[in-house]
Amino acid sequence: MKFKELPLHEEVIKGIESAGFVDCMPVQEKVLPGALQGRDIMAQSKTGSGKTAVFLITLLQKFVNARDEARKLPPEEAFKVKLPVALIIAPTRELAVQIEDDARILSSGIPDFRIGCFYGGVGYAKQDKQVLEGVDLIIGTPGRILDFQQMGKLHFKTVDTFVIDEADRLFDMGFYPDIQKMFKMMVVREQRQTMLFSATLGTRVRNLAWDYMNNPLEIEVQPEEITVNLITQGLYHVAKNEKFDLFLRIMAKENPTNALIFTNTKAKAVEISKRLNVNGYTTQYLMGDLPQSKRLQVINRMKSGELRFLVATDVAARGLQIDDLEFVVNYDIPEDFESYVHRIGRTARAGKSGKAIMLACEQFVYGLEAIENYIQMKIPVLWADEETLPPVEDKSAKMRFRDLVDESEYASRSNSSGPRSRNASGRGKGAPGGRPRSGDSRKPRPSAPRAASAPIERPAPRTTTKSTPRAQASGKPVSATRPKPVRNDKSYNDIQKMDFEERIAYYKQVYSTEGKPTVASDAPKASPKPTQKPRPRPQAGVQGDSWEKTQAKSKGKQPSRTQGSTPQGKPQAKPQPKQQARPQSKPQAKPTAVEAAPQKKQGLLARLFKRKKGDA
Repeated sequence: MKFKELPLHEEVIKGIESAGFVDCMPVQEKVLPGALQGRDIMAQSKTGSGKTAVFLITLLQKFVNARDEARKLPPEEAFKVKLPVALIIAPTRELAVQIEDDARILSSGIPDFRIGCFYGGVGYAKQDKQVLEGVDLIIGTPGRILDFQQMGKLHFKTVDTFVIDEADRLFDMGFYPDIQKMFKMMVVREQRQTMLFSATLGTRVRNLAWDYMNNPLEIEVQPEEITVNLITQGLYHVAKNEKFDLFLRIMAKENPTNALIFTNTKAKAVEISKRLNVNGYTTQYLMGDLPQSKRLQVINRMKSGELRFLVATDVAARGLQIDDLEFVVNYDIPEDFESYVHRIGRTARAGKSGKAIMLACEQFVYGLEAIENYIQMKIPVLWADEETLPPVEDKSAKMRFRDLVDESEYASRSNSSGPRSRNASGRGKGAPGGRPRSGDSRKPRPSAPRAASAPIERPAPRTTTKSTPRAQASGKPVSATRPKPVRNDKSYNDIQKMDFEERIAYYKQVYSTEGKPTVASDAPKASPKPTQKPRPRPQAGVQGDSWEKTQAKSKGKQPSRTQGSTPQGKPQAKPQPKQQARPQSKPQAKPTAVEAAPQKKQGLLARLFKRKKGDA
């Protein structure tokens, strides 16, 4: 089917021709008739299938129809007509910018159509100006769109067409609650048109469609994994330390016009880019935490052909559309099998063919089986020999990472592009088996114990005394040095010759005595510390005093007249029986913490009871 056969306005057809479109692609042929009638759409389509043109053409046609209807009305009534406003949500800034570029090309025949793109990483000034001037098409990422809504500059009630592009990617990035929030602030489903496009129609995508869409038209157009049939794939098995040398040989043989190289970590992307520049390939790198202005500059240079080679992490795999991309290199096998399809999907777009090479090293080769199961085919294995791939000199072979990269380029950045955290070498934190990374610890153990050398006389450790209040009270100096633990001189080989039971007994003996001071058996034992004399019991009349009398006595004031006092304010003394003095108990050893706990609790309850009884 050709675009001219569809019921489209002449201005829309003019923009389609300026974009170079003549025949409809399968997804356009299936979705456009229902979308132009105002139906809700839930479409599954592969990357690069032409789905962007589907919703852009639909939005442009709705705008032109509403504008022409308004022009037929008298001026005083036409001024009150509100033209439709469309909102497109994209998962990444790169995809949002790509949709904006396509929208400007397709709307070239409609001069009064206003487009605004809103995303994070840049200032608000320019985007604020676009909002104040008014826009007919709003393109953006969820975070920045909700920011403008919370500031009161965007109103979702005015949106009558809502488009969600790459819904599965949005939900994987955690934007599912944000999309639900947007739906709840819009008009009811019967008064808006919603179009949802996704590579896979999973459970969350269908739940969203059932909850917020109006009887959507479900269309499936070729699952995304079938895209690989148009791509010539190849796989090289190579050691990690020989990977870059093989990569240079492949580049010398293929000599591609342009190429996109993918790595799993940001630090590796920077390193590969720098090494390629040293070897004569003008290259730049693209990653998530690159400043937005520089990211757009790199993408525009790659699209215009000024830049031939680009090294990127998976952040560029979605939404990065480069016309006639010839070569894709998976320098690292992706950790997610779906990312493989998104990576190589940058080539062979719009029905064209392309080539993709993958380098499988020992670090990431474990993800190969999942990828082959996902694409339902075995990737052909290629062998690197001197005949097929002649040797190439690596001019950066003697350069280290710090020799290639300025500290300002990597010091403030994280090394990971995915959920895992990796260091500059691409390896996870810590060494395998929990071994330390210091160079000395990697030296092998000696095969035999060292020969005993003559003992060296060393001066005795100097002890210093601290003058503390406790030391002054006891009259004993406090030593600053602690007794050294007892060390056994058995060698490693002697322990290895022991049986299991003997070794366990030896360990128990060593660890039970280690850290304890050596004390001779005939040394006199220290006498127990004498306990303090028991406090005298309170005298008569004191225990029964009220809180008010006690406070008055402590302040030296006369207590107020209460019950039990004379008219002159003097308390009446009651005769108390004489208390017999208890014999002083012998000093006992201090109880342990476990034994003292219940006694302490009982004494506290007794004191509280006596106080309450005295107050009464």
